[in-house]
Amino acid sequence: MASAPIVANFSLNQNKLAAVKGRKIEAPAFKSPVAPKRRGALVSDAVMAWRRENGRVGVRNHVVMLPLDDLSNTACEAVANNVKGVLALPHAYGRLQFGKDLELHFRTLIGIGSNPNVAAVVVIGIEDGWTKIVVDGIAKTGKPVVGFGIEGHGDIAVIAKASYVAKEFVQWATELQREKCPVSDLWVSTKCGESDTTTGLSSCPAVGNMYDKLIPKGIYGVFGETSEITGAEHLCKARAATPEVGERWFKMWKAYQDEVIEAHKTSDLSDSQPTKGNIAGGLTTIEEKALGNLEKIGRECRYIDILEPAEAPAKGPGLYFMDTSSAAAECVTLMAAGGYVIHTFPTGQGNVIGNPIVPVIKITGNPKTMRTMPEHIDVDVSGILRRDMTISQAGDALIDNIVRTANGRLTAAEALGHREFVMTKLYRSA
Repeated sequence: MASAPIVANFSLNQNKLAAVKGRKIEAPAFKSPVAPKRRGALVSDAVMAWRRENGRVGVRNHVVMLPLDDLSNTACEAVANNVKGVLALPHAYGRLQFGKDLELHFRTLIGIGSNPNVAAVVVIGIEDGWTKIVVDGIAKTGKPVVGFGIEGHGDIAVIAKASYVAKEFVQWATELQREKCPVSDLWVSTKCGESDTTTGLSSCPAVGNMYDKLIPKGIYGVFGETSEITGAEHLCKARAATPEVGERWFKMWKAYQDEVIEAHKTSDLSDSQPTKGNIAGGLTTIEEKALGNLEKIGRECRYIDILEPAEAPAKGPGLYFMDTSSAAAECVTLMAAGGYVIHTFPTGQGNVIGNPIVPVIKITGNPKTMRTMPEHIDVDVSGILRRDMTISQAGDALIDNIVRTANGRLTAAEALGHREFVMTKLYRSA
């Protein structure tokens, strides 16, 4: 018997499924979403995007093959090979994890599948039980999701049945129409990488200016990189919306220092923070790096809550801090799992990071990087250093690029095929 699919929010074609022997777990038929009542346009600009079943706005329309674990990567990639337009997200983990590490694993996978940039999901896992946890979590959004377990059935049967489902999902998703949505409905994340002396003077302030202009109009924003606040923790604590939030933030930052950095370092952080690229770019200490990092939250914004890794915000529109690694691929993946649909990425020396489901917009103020790596940059703000562009103008240029990206423009990372997807692991598996 082939694996029985775990189905949610979609009525599958019974004749096609019958081509591969097996039984189906019944679920309510999928109903086309009804557009929710709008809050009203909060900004003059709008984007053409996809309004999802739960009311969230997505700027991409992916059908994802999501492996529960490393053993299921091959099956997911085989389905993506069989059905064009399907995106497989292979990763390294998912076996014998426990405790908070397992909770983070489930939260990340469910968050990725729930992200509004994803239209539909097929989950494959080695076992049915954990596969169903992920399927049920994604199904809460109302989007179509189906799961298959390999154990007791084998790759060939599961790949065949999952391929039929994925094909239906792709054809359904390609008929979904964009609609006019206010920019205020976007969730925009940020993280910087390969920072240098130009970053804190230009590209990070450009992101901060964008947040200063869009956060008051209703968007959700998030920053993180817990270790890279070191040396400016007093400044970050002071930017909390309330003293209570600031104390919670400081407790989280201190725990990262004590339980992660101090517990595991062998000497100091000189080979990691700052990186060799940071040092080559003129940043000699983590304190210098931290001061530039905080430029990304602007002059007016105050963060309203602290998020666990991959946690979705729940306090309404505003700026949040997520407790994340400072490694680019890990951080962007966690923020995508938190529900953010566009990522802004200031870089000095030139980072090439992308993400499979979230467009990553690169911003640089380094003239050399614009000369040597222009194919990786979406927004050039090097005019700030030449004094022929103001930080406010740079913020406006970034907002314009966010709108264009939301409307369908591929970012440099997307055009070049960068799909870095890295799960965060807290400790060794059992």
